Amino acid sequence: MNTSEQITVEMRSVSKSYGATVALEDVSLRICPGEIQALLGENGAGKSTLVKVLSGVVKPDTGSMSLDGQPFAPARLLDARNAGVSTAFQELSLAPNLSVAQNFFLPRSLKGRGGLSSIERMASATTQILADHNVHDIDVTASVESLSLASRQRLEIVRAMHRQPRLLILDEPTGALADVDWLFGLVRRATSQGTAVLYISHRLAEIRELATTATVLRSGRSISTVALADVSDAEIFEMMVGRLANDHLRPRQRADEAVRVDALVLNDLAGKGFDSVSLKLGAGEVVGVAALEGQGQRELFRTLAGQMVPSSGQIVLQGRSVRFSNPAQALATQGGIAFVAEDRKSEGIFPNLSTAANITQPVLRRLSRWGAISARREAASIRTVAPQVELEPRYLRFRIGNLSGGNQQKALIARALLTGARTLLLFDPTRGVDVGTKEIIYQAIEDFASNGGSVLVYSTELAELMRLAHRCVVMYGGAVAADVQREDMDERRLVALMTGNAA
Repeated sequence: MNTSEQITVEMRSVSKSYGATVALEDVSLRICPGEIQALLGENGAGKSTLVKVLSGVVKPDTGSMSLDGQPFAPARLLDARNAGVSTAFQELSLAPNLSVAQNFFLPRSLKGRGGLSSIERMASATTQILADHNVHDIDVTASVESLSLASRQRLEIVRAMHRQPRLLILDEPTGALADVDWLFGLVRRATSQGTAVLYISHRLAEIRELATTATVLRSGRSISTVALADVSDAEIFEMMVGRLANDHLRPRQRADEAVRVDALVLNDLAGKGFDSVSLKLGAGEVVGVAALEGQGQRELFRTLAGQMVPSSGQIVLQGRSVRFSNPAQALATQGGIAFVAEDRKSEGIFPNLSTAANITQPVLRRLSRWGAISARREAASIRTVAPQVELEPRYLRFRIGNLSGGNQQKALIARALLTGARTLLLFDPTRGVDVGTKEIIYQAIEDFASNGGSVLVYSTELAELMRLAHRCVVMYGGAVAADVQREDMDERRLVALMTGNAA
C-alpha cells in the first residue's frame, strides 16, 4: 500500500442490496494519489456494483465515502464526474447512434455562432484529444456503431482519461484490446500526475505488470487488500473463491486423435476485410484463430454466421455447399452454425428479458404450440443446457441485464448449445469473465467437441488458444498466414506469425 498519508478515495463499510440479493456487504477500501490498485474477484463478487457506487450510478444502502478528504456521495454519474471520478465501463457507455465527436461531449455539446451545436468544433477538439492519447486512426465523424469493438474500447478509455480525474476507474479495459502497451503507457502517465487508478481485470499477468496492490472481493465482501509482490497467483485464487486452485485449472494435454470428418470447409472464401481464406474444421475439433485486431477475423466469423455475404469462394457445411444471407439460415442449415459474438451487451443479450427467455430465443418455434410457448417445454429445454455451463437455476427468472458479465456469458453459451448446431463460432468467448467462469466455459467447449461438435474460436488471449485448440490458424492482412499444429504451437511463434514474420 502507498505509505503516503494522503488518500484520494476511501470507502467505509459500504453495503448494497437488491431485494434479498446482497451485492456488497461492509466493503472498505482506500486508494492513494498515484496508486494503481487492482480490484479482483469472481463474476458476481460485487465488483460491478462497487464500480457503480463510486461512479454515482448506484446509491449505497449504508456506509460512507470520501474523495480527497471530503464527503463523497454522488447521486448520478455526472455528479461523480464533476467531482473528479471518471469511469471507463466494461459494458461500454457510448451512444452507438451518435458520432465519435458527439460522444465525447455528452451530455452537452460545443456551441458555435448563434448558440447552436457545432459539429466542426467538436470534431476538431475530439481529434486533438485522441491525438493527445496516441489515437490517430479513428474518424471522429463516424458513428460509434460503425467502429470495431477495439476502437470503441479505446474511445471509452480516452473519454474517461481526458478529463484528468482524481480517481480513474478502468473496468476490464483490455478485454477487446490487442495492444495493452498503449493503455499501460497512458495509465502510467496519469499516475505520474497524481491520478489514483482502480483497475479491474481478470488477467493476473497484466495486473502484476501494472498494479502494486489489490483488493479482493468474494460474495460481496472485501476479503483483503494485499501487496501483489507478497502473494502468489494460487493465494489470490484462494482468496477469490475460498479454496485452493486445483490441477484441473491448468491447460490439459490432449491426445492426438485423428479427425475423420470435415464438418466445415472454406475454399478461397473472400469478403469484406478478408480474402482467399481456406481452412478445414473437423468433427470433434477445436480450431483456434489468432490475429491482431483488424486482420479480417471479425468479418470472417460474421460471414460464416450469415451476418455478412461473401464476395467469392465456397462454404461447405457437413459435405454440402451452402450460402447464407442471414443468421437464421446459418442456424437452420443441416448441421447448423451458431455464433457467440464478443460484445454481449450490444450483440448478445436482450437486457430487459429474463435469462430463461434469452436462452430460448432461437428455439421459440420449437417450444410453441398454436402460437403459445409451453412453459413446461421451455423449462425442460433449459434444464438440458444450463447445467453444462453451471448456470444456477435461480438466475433464470432474473432480468439478464441484472446479472454479472460472467453469468450473462454462460447464458449465451447455453443458448448456442440449445440450438442444436453442430458448429460453434466463438469470438472471444471469455472476454471479461473470471478464472472460474473461464474454466466452466472451457469445459463446455471441450465437452461439445468430445461429442462430435466443431468449434472455431478466436481469442485475444493466446494462452486461451493454447489451452483449447487442437491447432491454430493465424490470420494476417485478411488472409491465412499459417495453420499451426498443436505440437508446434507456442506463444512466441504465434506472435511472430501474427505480426507478419515467419516463425
